[in-house]
Amino acid sequence: MQRTTAILGSTIFFIIAPCVAVGLIPFWITRWQFQPPLFGLELTRFFGGVFILAGIPVIVGSFVRFALQGLGTPAPVAPPRHLVVTGLYRHDRNPMYVAVIVVVAGQALLFGDWRLIAYGALFWFAAHLYVVLYEEPTLQRTFGAAYATFRANVPRWIPRIAPWIG
Repeated sequence: MQRTTAILGSTIFFIIAPCVAVGLIPFWITRWQFQPPLFGLELTRFFGGVFILAGIPVIVGSFVRFALQGLGTPAPVAPPRHLVVTGLYRHDRNPMYVAVIVVVAGQALLFGDWRLIAYGALFWFAAHLYVVLYEEPTLQRTFGAAYATFRANVPRWIPRIAPWIG
């Protein structure tokens, strides 16, 4: 039953958070209208598509890990019962936030819209404050030594090349 609840909760939070962050807000900003390509290079649109296609599976995969391995959700109201340190979490402590920023940057490149670069920067700043002021202290209290070891070995934002094997 707990796994079913975690899957349902993660699905609902997925619709609320990342779908708004990478879907609704960028749509409000751009109306999906193409501007001249950034830096005057059409090739930036190709890379924008690559960024989007690379980031979306990371977001989805993170939610799946939280539900199936963590038996919870990424939402603070229904946090995971187990610390998730597998998959891309072996490279970066925040692959979900990084992926959202990658998708938004991809949209900026695809649509040629500098406003999305500004939105991505604001999103990162807000995520950084949330991670530092709330998420990391909460994870430390909840998971103690396991989280301290994870935190000491896996970077917050810039992924490590070799996966951490804890």
